Amino acid sequence: MTERTAQTGETAATPLHMIDLIRKKRDGARMTAAEIQFFVHGSARGIFPPEQIAAWLMAAWLRGLTREETYSLTVAMRDSGEKFNPAHLGRIAVDKHSTGGVGDKTSFLVAPIAAACGVAVPMISGRSLGHTGGTLDKLESIPGFRTAMSLPEFERVLESCGCSIISQTPNIVPADRVLYALRDRTATVESPSLICASILSKKLAAGLNGLVLDVKTGSGAFMRRQEDAEFLAALLVTTAEACGVRTVAMLTDMGQPLGRMAGNWIELIESMQLLRGERPQGSEPLRALSLILAGWMIHLGGRADTPHDGMLKAEAVLEDGTAGRIFLRMVEAQGGDARVFDQMHSFHRPGARRTIEAWESGYIARMDTTQLGWAVQRLGAGRVRASEPVDPHAGIEFHAHRGDWVEKGQPLATLFATRPGLFPEPEELVRTAIRLAPQAPRAVELVSRVWTRTNSEALLRDGIR
Repeated sequence: MTERTAQTGETAATPLHMIDLIRKKRDGARMTAAEIQFFVHGSARGIFPPEQIAAWLMAAWLRGLTREETYSLTVAMRDSGEKFNPAHLGRIAVDKHSTGGVGDKTSFLVAPIAAACGVAVPMISGRSLGHTGGTLDKLESIPGFRTAMSLPEFERVLESCGCSIISQTPNIVPADRVLYALRDRTATVESPSLICASILSKKLAAGLNGLVLDVKTGSGAFMRRQEDAEFLAALLVTTAEACGVRTVAMLTDMGQPLGRMAGNWIELIESMQLLRGERPQGSEPLRALSLILAGWMIHLGGRADTPHDGMLKAEAVLEDGTAGRIFLRMVEAQGGDARVFDQMHSFHRPGARRTIEAWESGYIARMDTTQLGWAVQRLGAGRVRASEPVDPHAGIEFHAHRGDWVEKGQPLATLFATRPGLFPEPEELVRTAIRLAPQAPRAVELVSRVWTRTNSEALLRDGIR
């Protein structure tokens, strides 16, 4: 490894040692791009022992990374493996990423909507972990659906459908798999810079031209505090823009589950109802947010002059069924049996059901969405460790939402599980997560703020966190 000397600007052989990098970051010094590349390269290839990688991660978590360091880390992680090039698809490639939530199924709507409007959507998604659901687990509840695909297979689906949703291949951003596994075990997850590099390295490896970010706030969000979510949104936008990708981030509400369903197969039921132009009760926030996100994707993809124009186009292809047909084509192209959507309610076969009724009359004043997410996980729809299986039919259907008036004895939620013995803990979680009150709560905006390059730069100027 070589780097340029500060005095002469000439390239000189400078041996790098991991212990020196740990000490440097521990003491709060700034690392060069060459040093970060050395760290990422060695981590991805198993050169450094886990304890040294973990030590550097903790130092970075405690000391923070500058914007330049965050950029260098993102680029080095992006370049740690193979990358996809969508240029020959003949469409501008745009993706959407959410920081995670409960009942968040917008990917199933925005991907086919944007594709129907002429945008290529190469989406590399993740699995459930902790209290949040995973896009791949939901898709794999469709019989035969394949999320593990090679890049040539990924390309063929994109050529035929305009969108494809797959898992991270073994050779895409291998550094992220190493670093994230250690962050999860060493309490170093909650670092804006490490989160930024992890998210963007995977998205940038997909060769995107544009990116729409859905940054959650509220009781079910990873970043619960508004100021933390705003900092992360701005950091994501400026870093992606510095990498040449047009990017926008929206702060969206996760103070309650998004839509009626939270689980795996049942989230696909709700998504397909909307893709067929239906407007089921309780699904309006999901529909509205999906149209806003898709509108921005269509705008960044050069198919609409403004995000509002993009939203109007998105609504048109949603209402006339075009987006729904593209989704079904994608399912078939990835090996899934699309016929299950002809009988999707009867296909839903949980081992047991239980309905929770309102214990008193009142307004739903608050929903602790993290608690509700854990209830979904405990029913079998999610996992704590990445190796655990999930139950495709487990989950919760919510019959009322924040701000609704409910009468005593009215159904609040129906729980689905493999067997009745799983109900006690999730039921208790739901009961403690929902607070009833005589007064209606203050209304919360679905999208509280939009972050572009300009206002993101203003927030982050000289900022380190």
